[in-house]
Amino acid sequence: MSTLAQAEKQVDNPYISSEMNSAYDEFLRTHPDFAKTAMLDEWRKKEYGRLDENRQIYLDYTGGGLYGVSQLREHTAMLEQNVLGNPHSANPSSQAMTDLVEDTRNYVLNYFNTSAEKYTAVFSANATGALKLVGEAYPFASGGQYALTFDNHNSVNGIREFASSKGACVQYVPVGFPELRLEQQSLDKVLDSADKSAKNLFAFPAQSNFSGVKHPLSWIEYAQKKGWDVLLDAAAFVPANRLDLNEINPDFVCISFYKMFGYPTGIGMLLILNSSFEKLERPWFAGGTVNFASVQGNNHYLAGNEAAFEDGTINYLNIPAVKIGLLHLEKVGMESIAIRVNELTAWILKELFSLKHSNGKPMVRIYGPADMEDRGGTVTFNLYSPEEHLLDYRRIEELANVEGISLRTGCFCNPGAGETAEGLTLEDMQAAFKEGDDISLPRFVQIIQHRGNKSAGAIRISVGLASNFTDVYRFLAFASTFRNKNNLNIGKVTMDIAGCRVIRDGS
Repeated sequence: MSTLAQAEKQVDNPYISSEMNSAYDEFLRTHPDFAKTAMLDEWRKKEYGRLDENRQIYLDYTGGGLYGVSQLREHTAMLEQNVLGNPHSANPSSQAMTDLVEDTRNYVLNYFNTSAEKYTAVFSANATGALKLVGEAYPFASGGQYALTFDNHNSVNGIREFASSKGACVQYVPVGFPELRLEQQSLDKVLDSADKSAKNLFAFPAQSNFSGVKHPLSWIEYAQKKGWDVLLDAAAFVPANRLDLNEINPDFVCISFYKMFGYPTGIGMLLILNSSFEKLERPWFAGGTVNFASVQGNNHYLAGNEAAFEDGTINYLNIPAVKIGLLHLEKVGMESIAIRVNELTAWILKELFSLKHSNGKPMVRIYGPADMEDRGGTVTFNLYSPEEHLLDYRRIEELANVEGISLRTGCFCNPGAGETAEGLTLEDMQAAFKEGDDISLPRFVQIIQHRGNKSAGAIRISVGLASNFTDVYRFLAFASTFRNKNNLNIGKVTMDIAGCRVIRDGS
């Protein structure tokens, strides 16, 4: 039996071919560390067997992680065996739930190698909710600044609205082309402009959800010494990397749990450095956030610690599933996940760069680093015709759907990185904004195409803990089918994508 067949035994797997086996043997020869992750192949069958049963290739781990079946079973068993009520009351069901919530809160802190003595852990609806908590409560004011990198997620970009409305200056630090990394000189220019007597907030992603670039975590202390508080968006980083809050001390960290282990959705977290907690000023209060409130007295007193930020009733029945998910990751170890992601991504990059048309022109343009130095398992690219014309990424997604390949297209809520990657100018964006509120993705694509051979989006694939060689091999086989193809050959897009939320069949 071949090496691949031994590693990925299936009852009736039509996807293991002699060509794939040969490619896998060569892959193991050039990526020997991959063998250290053999347990993940067993997990693929045991925990994620539905992928092969449904003939699905899942390459959207930056969009969301996959849950293992044991996570569901353990959580369901907990719900079946216990009587659990709304927490923070004195009755038995409430007390039982409170114990589970607080146990999970402490476990999260321990997972990131810190404790309640150093960080306050606030449950939120998602990473966006965690970021909004910072944005609305940070004491922005005239003389202060909000600085952020071009490649931030829109949920970080949105904080600029809070900053500017309070009179703070907003500055962006650009990323350079083609690797989409920040240049130290540009960063220093912004950080050195801070008035240390004012409140200044610097936000950046530990890993870009567009390019996969891992920014140096040393920037945290570096910026703090220059008079900045630091907001670290760790959502794309922690699914395949260990975040050690004993080694680094960002003032604020946002986490998305479903991106780490798939289930539950609807729960994120804001970690607040206790020494920075008192800087935050909540602009309102809600159920659960106050120790005392009066209608006639027209006054209130906020609760202490995390309770002041957990608006309303938390998602209490699902919160224990967060601990179950973290334990799930720890069973295989973050080191194994990181190795697998690194080795598979390195192979994907090499193979994509090798794709050529018959005339020798490259088929692929990759946005971001060409190798694995300081980058994660996210690969964003576009395909081009032999005449070097952009192939419609929306049509590529449609054709991938037919093959059971889950990838993602668009700008991934990261407009700054996308604008830099495709060379979109201020004039390009102003042309779009002239359309007013009626601007849509199809219309923007038309505008950009008329302004040159540019793209309004890209194709993104990403690997994670359940990925195997078969997944990436089959994806590369799919990508190679566009050799010598142009937009006439591949057909017109039939999806009507007015925005990111609603996609309709336009046929």
